[in-house]
Amino acid sequence: MTEVLHYWIINVRIPNCFIDELLRERVVYSNITLQRDRLFPCHIEICNGKIKAIATASHTENLPNNLPIIDAKQGIIIPCFVDLHTHLDKGHMWERSPNLDGTFPGALKAVYRDGTEQNNWNYDDLYRRMEFGLKCSYAHGTRAIRTHLDCPPHQVDTSFQVFKELRDQWKEKLTLQAVSLVSLSYFETKEGEQFADAIADMGGIMGGIAHMSLDLDRYLDRIFSLAKERNLRLDFHTDENNHPESRTLYHIAKAALKHDFSSQIVCGHCCSLAVQDQQVVDETIAFVKEADIGIVSLPMCNLYLQDRVADRTPRWRGVTLVQELDSAGVRVALASDNCRDPFYGFGDHDLLQVFEMGTKICHLDTPYDNWIESVTSRPAALMELPNLGKVAIGQPADLILFKARSYSELLSRPQSDRLVFRNGIAIDTTLPDYCELDNLLHLGQ
Repeated sequence: MTEVLHYWIINVRIPNCFIDELLRERVVYSNITLQRDRLFPCHIEICNGKIKAIATASHTENLPNNLPIIDAKQGIIIPCFVDLHTHLDKGHMWERSPNLDGTFPGALKAVYRDGTEQNNWNYDDLYRRMEFGLKCSYAHGTRAIRTHLDCPPHQVDTSFQVFKELRDQWKEKLTLQAVSLVSLSYFETKEGEQFADAIADMGGIMGGIAHMSLDLDRYLDRIFSLAKERNLRLDFHTDENNHPESRTLYHIAKAALKHDFSSQIVCGHCCSLAVQDQQVVDETIAFVKEADIGIVSLPMCNLYLQDRVADRTPRWRGVTLVQELDSAGVRVALASDNCRDPFYGFGDHDLLQVFEMGTKICHLDTPYDNWIESVTSRPAALMELPNLGKVAIGQPADLILFKARSYSELLSRPQSDRLVFRNGIAIDTTLPDYCELDNLLHLGQ
């Protein structure tokens, strides 16, 4: 395809949630697929890397005939993806340190063995594995990524250095954010306070793993105080288990209200919410809404790890109550989480696969409504990136065009032939070859 600065993409279908209401009112939906899937038929004008105009499909005769045209043939177009919760530092180590029993404790042991006992997480190892993940994400159409970084004391300098270098080198292609991943108790120590300063200096997000304990509220008071003093956002791993008594999400919401915390908070996983009594659920969701906490569900990793017992079929799907949270007005996103590491042995940093799996696991179809926002505009808002995740006049033409004409077609094939536009120009979507990491993983030796 010839790369030009000014052209039209005609005969596209855009999810209604990305279309301005005034423009949407002009269209009468006579097609069953358009009605059911809530897709808006239109044409898009791209000029100098931005969306210049969106014309309704009925105005084809008014399109200028002196500009190049790409005929999408009723294909779906969406904004580039935004991945709110990943672990790039763990990624692609499966072949070297697999989690053969597939359990959560097994994953913890495998990561500890790989990073601490075998000392594999040096600068070169982290840089190459993390960049491999970025290459995959970019080729699939991702525009921004937030990654959690394991931060035991001996790892901080290396992980932060690698992240900052990658953030700088990829800044024209990907917006990267980093979150600390430590036990909340660490912030009570003197070293923990210095660590908070390091997070602030890096421009990162303060985060950690919340566990139920008698000391939880004290730990939360400490981390909220440190974050407020440094004007930092917060991002927690919460309730990644199937224990009804695990209510760290509830405690975080209460702490946010207690501290009158105004910066953005995101909580990931929240699995135990799905196995709690309705009264507990309603109370928790109400406080989460009041505290304006965003929730990110990780459907693939949670499906993989939760309720895994040897020689027994799992009894539940592992995911949180995304529909109930969404109905209550809580912003809910879906994200990729781990990729080919001990916590999830599969994945390719493809948010379409995340959306596909999330749709099927959580029953987000019929109607699809606005759930495509869970991998685009919602995570962009929670990452405070207001110009991403949109299809709007004046916005950068960072778009993904699929041949699929309906959600059924979109979610039934990998869509490996998708076109990814960045600033209006189609990029090379060739994925990196796994063999790039062979010597790190001790393969072929």
